[in-house]
Amino acid sequence: MLDTRQSVRIVMVLALVAGLLTSCGFRRKKYENPIAKDTQQPDKVLFDKAIKDIERSRFEIARLTLQTLINTYDTSEFLAKAKLAIADSWFREGGAHGLAQAEAEYKDFILFYPTMEESAEAQEKVCSIHYRQMDKPDRDKTHAIRAEEECRQVLTQFPNSKFAPRAQQMLREIQEVLAEGEYRSGSFYHTKGSYPAAANRLQALVDQYPLYSGADEALWELGDSYSHMGERFRDRQVAAYTRIVRDYPLSARVEDAKAKLQQLEAPIPEADPVAYARMKYELENRTKPGMMSHVWGIFRKSPDVSQAAKSGSPSMASYRPTVPASVPPAPGTGTTTVTGGTADVSVSTVTNSTALDTQPDARQNPPKPEQSAQPGPGGQQQQPAATTPETQNQPLPTNHPAQKQKKQKKTKNSK
Repeated sequence: MLDTRQSVRIVMVLALVAGLLTSCGFRRKKYENPIAKDTQQPDKVLFDKAIKDIERSRFEIARLTLQTLINTYDTSEFLAKAKLAIADSWFREGGAHGLAQAEAEYKDFILFYPTMEESAEAQEKVCSIHYRQMDKPDRDKTHAIRAEEECRQVLTQFPNSKFAPRAQQMLREIQEVLAEGEYRSGSFYHTKGSYPAAANRLQALVDQYPLYSGADEALWELGDSYSHMGERFRDRQVAAYTRIVRDYPLSARVEDAKAKLQQLEAPIPEADPVAYARMKYELENRTKPGMMSHVWGIFRKSPDVSQAAKSGSPSMASYRPTVPASVPPAPGTGTTTVTGGTADVSVSTVTNSTALDTQPDARQNPPKPEQSAQPGPGGQQQQPAATTPETQNQPLPTNHPAQKQKKQKKTKNSK
């Protein structure tokens, strides 16, 4: 019995010593970009010493050694590798300061050595830097937007690199987080009853991120938002339900979308076979969350990307918010449509300082449907949007229908 207790104590002491040694930096993590050339040149000796320090987490000593190599042997064949190793040391050190320094060093390496194979790896590391700092969908999206831009740069500048597939998958996961944030905003407006704001968010979401795991649910709420905005948005309502049936054939909303299309007397499309195969693959290969994932997810800083797509081409265009339907059209456009266009802003010099006093407000005088057509792209005449007499006189949808009704009731009671 005594021998058993002693053996248990010895094992516990050995485990404690091993843990202390590991925490003190004696654990060696192999470096990814060593130089295989076997030589005793002084610059190679310095490089090997720095790599050993990096592997043992002695980052400051490694950077001093690499800087000595760069300053002393300015014609060395290992200059590029030394500069990359400095960036890798910052990347391994981590922390907000270390990652910021690593990004700057990687950018310098790509600038000085754009044709080297390691440049693709450096760009992929820059993407990883912001990917690791991403917050959850309902929080600050600065790092997510930066990560999306840097991952696109990998696919654009180094499309044939071995790092391109990994960057593409990271881009899918990043866009899943960004799309989830947009969906939460659109769903909030939809629940609140602000249907133009909901439609604006959800429409931009499904157009920009079709691989989003909740795109079918977003389309369903988009169609419902358009149904509350008047008869003039019937075509957009039909388009939303049609996309559910055609592009997301395995969605739980397919039967409901078909029922809506029948009510609207619209044709029911056939399922796209490519979309069916992609959605089947996603459902079969989707990562299933563990039993404790919901519990630990509350305390986790990083977002959950288990539902992100694993196939398909991610969006390569930047996200551009559209103009909500509740915004009146600009005067003199010659069209009554209120849903097209993007939120572009032009700047010009003001020559007439009395314009605000003499010209009426555009919201008080919307353009009339019988205005003449304006020249479109290429000098061709752009005809006004076709409207029926029933819809052209309808007021613009508002984000506060309940408040508007209350104001009208108060006005009647005061009279």
